[in-house]
Amino acid sequence: MSNLGISELMMTLGVVFAIMILPMIFYLLTLYKALNRCAVESRTMAPELVWLAIIPLFGLIWQFMVVTNMGKSLHNEFVKRGIEADPNPGYSVGIAMCILNVCSVIPFVGILTGLAGLVCWIIYWVQISDFSGRLA
Repeated sequence: MSNLGISELMMTLGVVFAIMILPMIFYLLTLYKALNRCAVESRTMAPELVWLAIIPLFGLIWQFMVVTNMGKSLHNEFVKRGIEADPNPGYSVGIAMCILNVCSVIPFVGILTGLAGLVCWIIYWVQISDFSGRLA
């Protein structure tokens, strides 16, 4: 392979990586903002800790902590402000997303669970964005 071929390959890989990582960054930014809009005493997790979900493999496990603490923090803040909401906002879809994402590493089955996880991820993202908007 010539130097030109290698540089084109590296450029293509860089673009693909950017396309994959950008939505994750915007998603985590949404979670960060939602937690940041909760009063300190309502939070069960520091907003900065959501960024740990970007670490490969570790993020598959950490996402369970984020979803659990996000639901508790939002519930605490809604109660504090007198806003009516579910006892654990976003938790059901968030946990489904986490489980499906973990199952997506299983050969063959992973394609289906990965697609279902992607759908749940989008739904969860929209829900958290909505809850964050209610707190703004």
